[in-house]
Amino acid sequence: MLMQQIERIGIGSLSIVMLTGTFTGMVFALQSYIGFSRLGGQQFIGTVVALGMARELGPVLTGLMVTGRCCSAIAAEIGTMRITEQLDALWTLRINIFSYLIVPRIIASIVMLPCLTLFAVFCGVLGGGILVTYALNQSPTLYVASIVQYAQIGDLMSGLVKSTFFGLILSLVGCYKGYYTHDGARGVGRATTQAVVCGSMLILISNYFLTKLLDSL
Repeated sequence: MLMQQIERIGIGSLSIVMLTGTFTGMVFALQSYIGFSRLGGQQFIGTVVALGMARELGPVLTGLMVTGRCCSAIAAEIGTMRITEQLDALWTLRINIFSYLIVPRIIASIVMLPCLTLFAVFCGVLGGGILVTYALNQSPTLYVASIVQYAQIGDLMSGLVKSTFFGLILSLVGCYKGYYTHDGARGVGRATTQAVVCGSMLILISNYFLTKLLDSL
């Protein structure tokens, strides 16, 4: 069950995370170029893209994308099992629902979100470099050198810590909304919608507090 959830949450989300990270990095690089060109600071584009993707955009956008894809699926799957009385059948068979259904989803989310975030950061930095090199005719060597000079491993670790909490949040919200589903098929739809909305809002809110906490540390 755990490996199945890792495949669903992690491998199944690779494509959407890749597209999100790549085009976010490209847009961020373009906007940075527009701003820095007015100040003569084009040499810092790589630094800004790397820091932005590693500390904020990578973990937050990955969390939101996986919430939309997987949190809704978790809520819908468990909610359907609730209204069709499959959960009651599991209790009758003396199967612990929490260890069988909920714990694997939580562990898979906590493990895979940092991995997906790392992939998103890489794609974002690569996408920014491609845009800077081929669309803006800037030096790729300068782009890479600015990243190496100013970006630190702590910036990436900050994003990975955030993504770990985001994985915990989206899995808990999805399982909670699905487990307490009622009112038939309409309830499943309502639980799915609420799971995505609540999960996304909690990720955005917690991101602020995590940023302040990590910066203070």
